[in-house]
Amino acid sequence: MTLAKIKNALDSALEKELNEMRSKGLFRELKVLEGRQGAVVRIRGKEFINLSSNNYLGLTNHPRLCDAAIKATKEFGVGAGAVRTISGTMRLHAELEERIAKFKNTESSIVFQSGFNANIGTISAVVGEGDLIISDELNHASIIDGCRLTKAERKIYKHKDLESLEGVLKESEKGYGTKLIITDGVFSMDGDIAPLEGIVELAEKYGAAVMVDDAHASGVLGKNGRGTVDHFNINPGRVDIQMGTLSKALGCLGGYIAGSRDLRDFLVHRGRPFLFSTAIPPSVAASCIAAIDVLESEPQIFEKLWNNTKFFKKELGNLGFDTGISETPITPIMVGDEAKAMQLSDELFQNGVFASGIAFPTVPRGRARIRTIVTAMHSKEQLEDCLGILETAGKKLAII
Repeated sequence: MTLAKIKNALDSALEKELNEMRSKGLFRELKVLEGRQGAVVRIRGKEFINLSSNNYLGLTNHPRLCDAAIKATKEFGVGAGAVRTISGTMRLHAELEERIAKFKNTESSIVFQSGFNANIGTISAVVGEGDLIISDELNHASIIDGCRLTKAERKIYKHKDLESLEGVLKESEKGYGTKLIITDGVFSMDGDIAPLEGIVELAEKYGAAVMVDDAHASGVLGKNGRGTVDHFNINPGRVDIQMGTLSKALGCLGGYIAGSRDLRDFLVHRGRPFLFSTAIPPSVAASCIAAIDVLESEPQIFEKLWNNTKFFKKELGNLGFDTGISETPITPIMVGDEAKAMQLSDELFQNGVFASGIAFPTVPRGRARIRTIVTAMHSKEQLEDCLGILETAGKKLAII
């Protein structure tokens, strides 16, 4: 068979899948931003109030981060030039890991190229054949993929259900080596917070380790944004593995694992994304360090974030929208029907609000929604404008 025929066969299969998406109203074109990521963005020459960004604190444009990136680029160049274990570890990488460990109150930390890499690299390294992973049913895709890369057995417990978790632990008391409970700290689609205190207590009762994915809690929950462990005032030593991102509230790029010195040293030798991918650029490391400085010195940004969150959530409820079980700036507007969720997103876009529709496979079938995220950048007037547009669109589509 010729290469052209192989390509055509593949394209035919892909075209079939794409046409099915189109017929269901689920096909999406990428929306290209023509400027900075902010409370207002420019797309196709027009301005939109942005409710789709993970830039919780507005740090992507913070002068201290921008200045740090420029200075580091001039001193160190635009790239690390190698993987960390060969010649790609620069002074800024070491400094960043020291700052993260101090910030998280852990012995050590290690930086990966993304939060996704941090999860798959860590999970696939620390557990294997004869071990057991116990995972919340709504954990992030990176956790799911990390679990798939191991030979460990996997068991799922009902979302945030401590009785379900204890049931799995009871039936798994014998016959396994390492038992690792994994949970999101803040669940990225629903905006609710894991019952981490109860999870840790059960882990200690049944001899399991705990890993928490703090991608959406980093920079949002806890003192100065230290995350879920700090939010619940849990001694950091009781949570074995803390994953966080540098790309959401911290405004930059990358992911990290914070924990013991032994965990860090082990991942240096066994974390495959760390071993086989070029290190983050020095400019990124420098801006991440600056981001931690901002978190520790500008508490007013957290107050603005949470004031905006409370206002927007309350007003959405007053309008009759279902915001699910959210407890954080991630505020879903539940629609249910997948095509209607995309229609709502399109209606908002046509009227100047950028808010993405979320459907299967990102969320279960029948649970489609608009996922909104308010930030510290939004003014009250901007949020009021969004609420007015949402009310009109919601009534037009019979959602409220």
